[in-house]
Amino acid sequence: MDHAADAHRTDLMTITRFVLNEQSKYPESRGDFTILLNHIVLGCKFVCSAVNKAGLAKLIGLAGETNVQGEEQKKLDVLSNEVFVKALVSSGRTCILISEEDEEATFVDPSKRGRYCVVFDPLDGSSNIDCGVSIGTIFGIYMIKDNHEPTLDDVLQPGKQMLAAGYCMYGSSCTLVLSTGEGVNGFTLDPSLGEFILTHPDIKIPKKGKIYSVNEGNAKNWDGPTAKYVEKCKFPKDGSSSKSLRYIGSMVADVHRTLLYGGIFLYPADKKSPSGKLRVLYEVFPMSFLMEQAGGQAFTGKQRALDLVPTKIHERSPIFLGSFDDVEDIKALYAAEGKKE
Repeated sequence: MDHAADAHRTDLMTITRFVLNEQSKYPESRGDFTILLNHIVLGCKFVCSAVNKAGLAKLIGLAGETNVQGEEQKKLDVLSNEVFVKALVSSGRTCILISEEDEEATFVDPSKRGRYCVVFDPLDGSSNIDCGVSIGTIFGIYMIKDNHEPTLDDVLQPGKQMLAAGYCMYGSSCTLVLSTGEGVNGFTLDPSLGEFILTHPDIKIPKKGKIYSVNEGNAKNWDGPTAKYVEKCKFPKDGSSSKSLRYIGSMVADVHRTLLYGGIFLYPADKKSPSGKLRVLYEVFPMSFLMEQAGGQAFTGKQRALDLVPTKIHERSPIFLGSFDDVEDIKALYAAEGKKE
């Protein structure tokens, strides 16, 4: 990559321009989806700025204290949630919002209602804020087919019905990865312009990777196929070299690395969490959608992740996602286990 040449590039593909270009392929579109994405992008910029100040906020008395107006200062994850809810409602394009932070769904007032349902985790990995590890926002978008009164059933749909999904990672740079069902593209925030610029066009995950990513602290509670798979990563019987273990503990960062470098990310069910730990609607589905769009796979231990039909908004599921061949290996182990039973 020629950074010197890049510094002088004047033809910048911003995320707004990119989405408008996509929109122009559909003459019937009214621009509602573009407006919605713009509001999501604005939320991401706001959270990015707040995350960057998180350490300083403590220093200058902004976190968990009362400010001069007598308002209680909010924790970053609560603040992020409010920012996204307000941005999405004010877009005038949403009807139902499901957030990791809110127990109940938010039904948008009829005067501000649109056709889209947005599921999101406003700040995933927020326990990592204080040690400077990458954290992120994850989102998925569904559309209501006709003009009926929106109900939870409009959101409790399999992931394959999603129109778009993405995440924004707040790390050494602020990166937004997005798919509208036509491949995956990555954008990086240029702080001097305040714009997301296309830096990773058409991301494709390698067919096989050299990295596995799992919380090995849970190993004593794993089921047979997961334990066998991890054993095989460490001590391959076919003479190939072992895989490297990389686990950050922030789903956005772990999935981002998996997407770019290949390999597999696992959060299996275990004795402690028999349904897995990650939430279906706003963690498993968006990340599985992106993986499939990039040429990878996502599997729950029983089925393709995007075929899962959720029955509750905060339902959990085991997940294995990443490079096509690596996920095939774990699928084969589950199939063999199934034959034994």
